[in-house]
Order: sequence, then structure tokens, then C-alpha cells
Amino acid sequence: MVLYDSTRGNNEGISSAEAIKKGISQDGGLFVPRKFETLTIDEIVELSNKSYVDRAVAILKRFLDDFTLEELTECVIRAYRSDKFSHKDIAPLTAINGSLNVLELWHGPTCAFKDMALQILPHFMVKAIEKTGEKREIVILVATSGDTGKAALEGFAGVEGTRIIVFYPENGVSEVQKYQMITQTGDNVKVVGVKGNFDDTQTGVKRIFTDNAIKARMDAKGLMFSSANSINWGRLVPQIVYYFSAYADMIRHNRIAPGEKINFVVPTGNFGNILAGYYAMLMGLPVNKLVCASNDNNVLTDFIRTGTYDKRRQFVKTISPSMDILISSNLERLLYEITDRDHQKVSKWMAQLNENGYYNVGSKVLDKIGKYFWAGWSNQDETLKTIECIYKEYNYVSDTHTAVGIDVYDKYVISTGDLTPTVLVSTASPFKFNDSVCKALFGENEIEGKSEFELIEFLSEKTGWPVPEPLKGLDKKEILHTSVCEKDNMDEMVTNTLGL
Repeated sequence: MVLYDSTRGNNEGISSAEAIKKGISQDGGLFVPRKFETLTIDEIVELSNKSYVDRAVAILKRFLDDFTLEELTECVIRAYRSDKFSHKDIAPLTAINGSLNVLELWHGPTCAFKDMALQILPHFMVKAIEKTGEKREIVILVATSGDTGKAALEGFAGVEGTRIIVFYPENGVSEVQKYQMITQTGDNVKVVGVKGNFDDTQTGVKRIFTDNAIKARMDAKGLMFSSANSINWGRLVPQIVYYFSAYADMIRHNRIAPGEKINFVVPTGNFGNILAGYYAMLMGLPVNKLVCASNDNNVLTDFIRTGTYDKRRQFVKTISPSMDILISSNLERLLYEITDRDHQKVSKWMAQLNENGYYNVGSKVLDKIGKYFWAGWSNQDETLKTIECIYKEYNYVSDTHTAVGIDVYDKYVISTGDLTPTVLVSTASPFKFNDSVCKALFGENEIEGKSEFELIEFLSEKTGWPVPEPLKGLDKKEILHTSVCEKDNMDEMVTNTLGL
């Protein structure tokens, strides 16, 4: 059986069901599998003839081996249903030019890549509760920079044995993202705006997770916390699937030969998405380079280039808000693997980050990271210009996060001369960030006076791209969640919501 331990040294040796149910280790570390099973090239080639559902089962069974094949298949089929995803391929691959291909992960019910994991996590959670004999009700606690919140709400709304509380930075998400959350229906859901940025929100949630007094009061009421953020292994592991799926499609479309290495470019905030690509590489996926693309909040770019992670910088509110993050939680998992699972080093660095706001991993670790990763960033003017250029040249409409990835990819090619076939991981529909997309494509004058919701129709009319079904009439829905709290009062909001 694949067993799971904490990145901070708590060698719990628990099953995947326990890891998914708990979300985070008692010592504050993140659960990681003790081993990564590798696939042969022949096994990867076999995936090219399979559906996304079959590909998902083939990868997930190597991590969740305490789930029966029937249970796993049931979870996958329920998650990736045709009435939830608007494209038959679930995660289709679109060729932009000779070397660049876009992996579109936004054809799900919330029009963002988080659906790829958060449509299946609730099914994992229900099975995990059954498998572990858990009698307590699970309270899912979420911090979101925009997309995770709605995707988690969509996934967990109405799921028996669970409640979900989502915190978002009140002025740190787009209007479309905000309306997706505050109009969410469901008896078991609560949405709260936080007066602060995403890092404040994420820090508050982590603090609540490890508050023993709150946990004791919850236990007395038959409740326990778990997470739907990518700190939860059940949220991260489905993301490994689409890296294998993209490679399989590259073979299927004759864009590469079996075994040929490819690059992945990933717009990155919390590091979970690109980490899934690294894990796929550990499993034998032929990856040449993982290109980490950041916006003005370029803490990861600096880290991958220098080895110093320093969050002591100005937080910039940008047009790619899902990447407006200065504390990338999942980097901890990468450091654990890169240091050959040296939990003492990882714990020391995380303590330094918490206490001093920075840490340095040293030249040896930096050199190892540099073998697999390259990093760059795109400012907001460059992002807007990229949206315009890609549309003019290829008639392709990209959102503000995907455009960061494209611009950084161009910088990577200029810097390295590397023309290895490349897959850009596209994280959101352009209609979710239509204000910036329309500004880039049509200019300020054309959009003046139009609301974000009017711009959805405007963008569709101008480009001929259809409006995604989940975004139609969003502003006409009833607002059901109006709670707002100070960043230091998030724990009080939780205890009041749960009646503790």
C-alpha cells in the first residue's frame, strides 16, 4: 500500500483515505506519498488511445490504492461527466503554432482549472469518510484567490456529511469570480469576504486548522476540519493526470514521437499546479523543463533563480488575481523531494519563513531545482500586449493568467533558444477576466461604461467565441452570501458559523 507522511517529519504512515480526510498533518506539514510508481513509455503510449476518464483511473490507482478499482472508477466517472464538462476531451489540447500547444483546463462548471481536481475531491472525501469509519461531519475550510472557492463550492454543495466555508479577499478577485461565489446555493455552504489579500486569507485558514482549542470544541460537537486547497493530497493528485493526458494527446496528434521530451509552461501562484507536473516527471513522464510563470508578485521567479524565498515585498494587485500570492504553500512539497526528504531542513525553512519572512536553500538545492525548473515573470502591460498579439496572430483568445504563461514562454525561448515541443497549461476561460481581455483586444474606449457582465456578451460578439454556459446570467442570480470579516476575525466567523 502507498503510505503518506508529513513534510515536517511526522512519519504517520497513513492511507490515502486518511490523508485526504485530514487534509493537513497535525505538525502543520503536508502529506506526501512515500513512493512514486513509474510508468514505462509503452504504458504512457497506451494512454493515447484512452478517454480522459480511463487515463485518470490509470494514474490515480497508483496513489489511492486503498480505494478499490470500482470505487476509483465511480469517483472519476461522477467527476468528469459530460453534463459538467463542455468538451468531450475534458482537457483538450489546442495547437497554437509549430512548437506551442495549449492545454485547456477550463471547460468545467466554473470555467477554471480548479474543476479538474475539485469535481473529484468531494467523491474522494465521501469514500474516505466511509473507509476510515469517520462519524464526525467534515468541515471543509478554504482560502481562495478566486477560482478554488467557486470550484470547491460547486463540488461540495449538497454533499452529505460535509459543510464548506470559503474565505476570499474581498477586493482581490474579479467581479465574475465574486458573483460565482456569493450566489452559490446549498444548505451546507458559507462564503465570507476578508478585508485583506489572499496571503492574509490563506494564513488565517492555516491558523484555524492548527488551533487546538477550536478543534477540541469541534470534536465535542462531532465536527472535524479538512481542506479543499491544494494542501490536501486529494486535491493535488488529480492534477497529475492532465500532464499525462497532455503528453498522450501530443502522441495521438502526431506532434511528438513516443519518449520525446516536452516542456510544460505553468502560470503559477500556490505552486500546486506546476508541482503536479514535477510529480508526473518523477513517475516517468518525459519532461525536459517545467517553466514557472509569475506575474508582478514574482516571489517564485526570484526563488528559482536565486534560492532565496522572500515574501517581504510589496503585494501587487494585478489583472491575473489567481496568481496574486506571496506564500506558495506547495513549494514545501517540492523542497521535501529535492532534499531527499530531509524534513528537518524543510521544517527549519518553513519556520524561518513564518518568523523572518524569508529563507535561503543554498547552492546545492538551487542547482537541483534548476535542473528541472526555469522561471520568469510578466508585468501587466506585457500580459495585455500578449493577449492582443496572440489573438491577432492566431485568433486565439487567452485569459490574463494564460497570457502570463505565453509571455514567459517567449522569454524562455529567447533566453535559452530551446524549441522543444511545449504545452502551456491554460488555467481559466477568457470570459472570467473579460474586463482585461476586452481592454487588451479592443481598447479602453470600446469598453468604457460597460460592466464585467455586459463585457461577457461583448467579448463573445466580437470574437465569435461562445459564452460558457456557467457564466450566462450570473449577475441576475440572487446574492446569498454577504458576510465580510477582518483578517484577524476569521476564527470567530468559523466558530459562529458552526455554532461552537
